[in-house]
Amino acid sequence: MIRSMTGFARSERAGEYGALVWEIRTVNHRYLEAAVRLPEELRSAEGEFRQAIAAAVRRGKVDATLQLRSAAGGRVTLEIDAPFLEELIARSHEVERRATAKGGSLAAPTALDLMRWPGVLRERDLDPRPLRVDAQAALAEALAALAANRASEGARIAAMLEARCRQIGVLVAQVRARLPEVHARIRARLEERLAQLALPAEAGRERLEQEIVLALARTEVDEELDRLTSHVAEVAQALAGDEPAGRRLDFLMQEFNREANTLSSKSQDAETTRAAVDMKVLIEQMREQVQNVE
Repeated sequence: MIRSMTGFARSERAGEYGALVWEIRTVNHRYLEAAVRLPEELRSAEGEFRQAIAAAVRRGKVDATLQLRSAAGGRVTLEIDAPFLEELIARSHEVERRATAKGGSLAAPTALDLMRWPGVLRERDLDPRPLRVDAQAALAEALAALAANRASEGARIAAMLEARCRQIGVLVAQVRARLPEVHARIRARLEERLAQLALPAEAGRERLEQEIVLALARTEVDEELDRLTSHVAEVAQALAGDEPAGRRLDFLMQEFNREANTLSSKSQDAETTRAAVDMKVLIEQMREQVQNVE
């Protein structure tokens, strides 16, 4: 089974903190390249998230974003910095005593005055443990959905590749079936040309056989047809395997194209040339899709 390198997935987890939302997008790339964007509260877990992504995605450009959204209508939880408050009260009493000792007077600060002092009240920090656990679980869900999405697209690509390979197989069979007729035509054409030279019978026959051997050698395409058939079988094997097949398929597309070009250059027959051109069209269609295979 092959997988596409293009995909999208989204997952969400809710808790007292609000909501954690993962969005993952992937596109084709020569190697694995992951960009991970995280809220400040989960920055320390980036290494774990990258490991999970690398285990699920072998190749492709990955854009993974995690958002932390506060609960709608949620209240901000405040806490008092008790040591700081105690120090502040002690210093306010000290200031009041010094002012009284010099004959002055100061109004004692009220509780509201103390609460307004910077640093006395602060937002309670989120507990990172449940955030981290939920973020990891949500990432696992997103990666599973991404794998399913990429596998679905990969199945479509595999079906297209199989169909194109069957068409190439048909064209190879047609060319192979025409070879006896093509060879007979070449032989007849050479016999006609050599007959016009009016050579002695023995010398003419020897020259004819030499020319026929050379002409058939220049137009011999059995090896190219055998290799094309072999490449079709290798594509089927790659599609059936469990390992990523993108690089293997890309190499096979180059080999397909090489054999089709050689077949076209050796052709002495219009039908064979047309078949070679049709092969190259099919190969190019496959090559474009293979660029997106993991």
